[in-house]
Amino acid sequence: MSFLHRLNRDAERWLLLVFYVMLVLTMSIEVLRREIFSYSSIWGEEIVRYSFIYLAWIGAAAAVKERAHIRIDVLMHYVGPRMKALLYIFGDLVMFGVAAIALYWSWESVHVSWKFGSVSHGLRISMVWFFMAVPLGFAIMIVRLIQSLLRDIRSLRDGTPVYEGDKLFD
Repeated sequence: MSFLHRLNRDAERWLLLVFYVMLVLTMSIEVLRREIFSYSSIWGEEIVRYSFIYLAWIGAAAAVKERAHIRIDVLMHYVGPRMKALLYIFGDLVMFGVAAIALYWSWESVHVSWKFGSVSHGLRISMVWFFMAVPLGFAIMIVRLIQSLLRDIRSLRDGTPVYEGDKLFD
């Protein structure tokens, strides 16, 4: 299996794992420090906060990839495969527009932080790294939406059932 194929398949999964482990370990250490030594640090709180933000945005991109976002799909049970594919394509196009606008505007905060050199209070690290979570999430989302659109157009053209993602509940 090639590197690009594995990256396409597992990129969000590995990023989510890294940020989740970082969040849990830091939070555990901080709770122990607070309860045992009656001392906590500002840097621990920042690591947890920013790890959670990255988790949220990368998780949103992963949900787009797997079609796992919360949606009202009652209508999908009553339409044929062709109409279902068209509805998914329409939804992906709308989401693509929203993601492109959000990417553009979220980049503004990164640019301002870069321009003025703002740093975090506890870690003393450039805020650019933390503000990048939002545009990174939307950029990955856009890539996944393009893949989804191509997959749906192929399904529509070939007359095969459209990918609906894994069902959490039936």
